[in-house]
Amino acid sequence: MSALRTRLLRVAVLTGCLLLVAAPAHAAGERAASYVVDASLRADGTLTVSETITFDGAAPATLVQRLANFRDEAGDVRYTYSILDIKATAAGKDLNPSVKTEDGYTVVTVPTASVTSLTLSYAVKGATTRADDGSVEFSWRVLQGLSVPVVAASGTIGSQSLARDYTCVSGPPTTTETCGTYSGGTHDTKSLEFTDGPRGPGEVITVGMKFDAGVVTVTESKSVLWSLDRAFTPGLPQLLSALAALLIGSVVVWLLHRRAGRDAVAGRPTTVAQFLPVGAGESDFQVVDAVRPGHVGTIADEHVDPLDIIGTILDLAVRGHVLITQLAPVNGLTDWSLTRRTGADETAPFEVRLLDAIAPKGGSTKVSELAAGVVPAVVSVQSDLYDEVVSRGWFSRRPDKVRAFWSRIAWVVVGLAAVLLLVLVAFTTFGLLGLGVLAPALGLMFVAQEMPARTVSGTSLLGGLRVLAMDLDTKPTDQLPKGREYETVSRILPYAVVLGGWERWLAALVASDDDEGVADPTDLSWYHAPDDWHLQHLPASLDAFVNAARGRLFAR
Repeated sequence: MSALRTRLLRVAVLTGCLLLVAAPAHAAGERAASYVVDASLRADGTLTVSETITFDGAAPATLVQRLANFRDEAGDVRYTYSILDIKATAAGKDLNPSVKTEDGYTVVTVPTASVTSLTLSYAVKGATTRADDGSVEFSWRVLQGLSVPVVAASGTIGSQSLARDYTCVSGPPTTTETCGTYSGGTHDTKSLEFTDGPRGPGEVITVGMKFDAGVVTVTESKSVLWSLDRAFTPGLPQLLSALAALLIGSVVVWLLHRRAGRDAVAGRPTTVAQFLPVGAGESDFQVVDAVRPGHVGTIADEHVDPLDIIGTILDLAVRGHVLITQLAPVNGLTDWSLTRRTGADETAPFEVRLLDAIAPKGGSTKVSELAAGVVPAVVSVQSDLYDEVVSRGWFSRRPDKVRAFWSRIAWVVVGLAAVLLLVLVAFTTFGLLGLGVLAPALGLMFVAQEMPARTVSGTSLLGGLRVLAMDLDTKPTDQLPKGREYETVSRILPYAVVLGGWERWLAALVASDDDEGVADPTDLSWYHAPDDWHLQHLPASLDAFVNAARGRLFAR
């Protein structure tokens, strides 16, 4: 029996501890025993609210109520409220509540240390809104944001007119259910009456009425919130306008290119260089009309590229205007000297400027010592080349200036399209239309690079270049004139550098070495090397020279 008493005592102590742990967070007095609402919706749409809060015992030091200043609805619609005339009294005494706006709420703080009951009152404008069917809807949270729990809530929302519909929901702000009881619109009253509870701190009771049009004044302050989803609404008008802008813009860009950037139509290709038969099974390579590798590269892609300049240097060397000498390695690094010569043929202005930059008359320059000052000279060489292709009638205007002109126009158009996109995204739902306008504008930036148009002569020459490129890529390399392989392949190499296929011609040059095992430092008239150098080293040597020269000439 003693053991049973001990066991019962332990259970009682444990139960008491559990009850203490599970006791409400708010002690008696820190909760509202009753919360009574007396509200009235006037014909002008103004709502007046009076809340009588009676505490269960002594009141807390302060009571806080947070009244929402707006209500967000679907479609990024926001209804904003004006909360006016906030007062708090107890037994006819003004409690001087503190009122401030904080994070979208009107925060009312009332000193309640010595009261058992108080009345909080205020007026609201903006609680009546217009429905899609033209009727007037009223909605307000008569209980919201209270800092203490409510044991029992009740209230009356009076109206001067009979409503078509009445609602009352309560609970946490995000998950409300129907109030405990509510009624309205009976034959003897136009008011909405409700009871509910208990409600925790911050929980809500929302009442609503629906009136015929004209019965109650609409006081809504409605705005549409910006959101990325709304800005790019995929509605039918938005999609159709975006598609129309995309199609029209694309057609305009196409027409501009067709009018200003399309090459003139030409007839037969102009021969640039060709393999002429000189004997049985032998063909020699001959350049026509002094079309140089720099010309070839510029006509081919409308740009003066680094390879066009390198091809020009090799061509000048082959033609006897500069000697390329590979120096003995120092600390494992290979260098080359460029020595000016007097060639037998004429040089174009761009070739003279390039020679003066890399190998001044009467001296030689190492590739590793090409000064930074050579870079502006190379820019001038490129400019001279653009002038040259115009003076020879292959372009009507300098390709670089045409690209620059259309690029400026494209940037302006892109800028305007971007501004339009920002405006549409910021203020409308037609962001897709802005994208439809921006896409062709960006396309114009690409087309601007294609705007240089070749003349009839230039188009014919381009056709000849395509024939030459095919010949360089397919012509048998074992049909060169016997005994003149070095000379012939040397004339081919600069063009193969620009048009492609130079590896196979380098291999042909190496294969034509008739003294295998013997050093070949000066076998080529335009490329000399150390005494132990063999012709089989030429592919690696030239590859290294091209990379080193390009790095120096185009260092920016």
